[in-house]
Amino acid sequence: MRGAALGPGYERVLRPVMFRAYAGDPERVHHTTLRSLEVLERRPAALAALRLLTRGPRRPVEAFGLTFPGVVGLAAGMDKDGVAPHAWAALGFSHVELGTVTASAQPGNPRPRLFRLPASGGLVNRMGFNNAGAPALAARLEAAGVRRGAAAPGIPVGVSLGKTKTTALADAAQDYLTSFAAVAPHADYVAVNVSSPNTPGLRTLQEAGVLRDLVAALVAAARVQDPVRPVPVLVKVAPDLSFDALEDVLGVCLESGAAGLVATNTTLTREGLADSDRWRASEAGGLSGSPLTARAREVVAFLAGRTELPVIGVGGLRTADDARALLDAGSRLLQVYTGFVYRGPALLREIEEVHA
Repeated sequence: MRGAALGPGYERVLRPVMFRAYAGDPERVHHTTLRSLEVLERRPAALAALRLLTRGPRRPVEAFGLTFPGVVGLAAGMDKDGVAPHAWAALGFSHVELGTVTASAQPGNPRPRLFRLPASGGLVNRMGFNNAGAPALAARLEAAGVRRGAAAPGIPVGVSLGKTKTTALADAAQDYLTSFAAVAPHADYVAVNVSSPNTPGLRTLQEAGVLRDLVAALVAAARVQDPVRPVPVLVKVAPDLSFDALEDVLGVCLESGAAGLVATNTTLTREGLADSDRWRASEAGGLSGSPLTARAREVVAFLAGRTELPVIGVGGLRTADDARALLDAGSRLLQVYTGFVYRGPALLREIEEVHA
């Protein structure tokens, strides 16, 4: 009951106040939330109290050689620079995927670049991998005591790797390797993000030949970094790929030694939107949230039906029924982002109860 009480408080009070206060600039809500969690991050007593409030039934999950205390984690994009790994754990997430981080710091795309579609339960973003860079993330995690396998903050910490915008596609592999070298000592797994629609040309890295070289290079680097227990390398795919293209990606993952897949990223389609949201949906960028629910489920079912590699299901998770369907489709783990924006901590508890 204590954890459940956080949900109504968020949905009925905190979210409406924040959304109204920053109605014209959703990104300010994002930054305000992160600043609050960053303050909480430095207060162990407050973190302990929050853990008591969010405590509920959870069933551990084994994947990629790691043990996750529950099934639902935080998707990449929310905490790009790793400001609050302990706070996310205290909120009840079973893991957190930081980033997407790039080899060099970059400001991302011009603002405005984040748009709410409230009637559809969606977001459109064209953030463009805004982050302080992989070395800065590594330094922050080191200062927070977050090292691979160190059991801090008590949940696995993944890092999503992307390409620096100014890096030529021909040099992409080295760019990813530079980021990997920086964050590998602090990452329980890394996810190769080649599927964001907001960096020009990035999705071409999903083509089989190019992706094979990139994943193989990262897997080899992981084995050099730790020959006994290499950092698991996952591949994050776009929901807009055809089934034939997904088959190619899966073949590359199997050939190159990838440990699993993350399905899916945001979509460029604008299907399933409420009429009142269509004016905002004309903005360029990737669409996330409830409009992606059905397609994410299709992609997870397609991949999970063709491989033993674990699949993290992401996309359109807003209810316990959404979670149940994505698990039934074959997801080993789940991640939320947009659903958490709209529902808050109550969503985590509902999903964990379904899984438990």
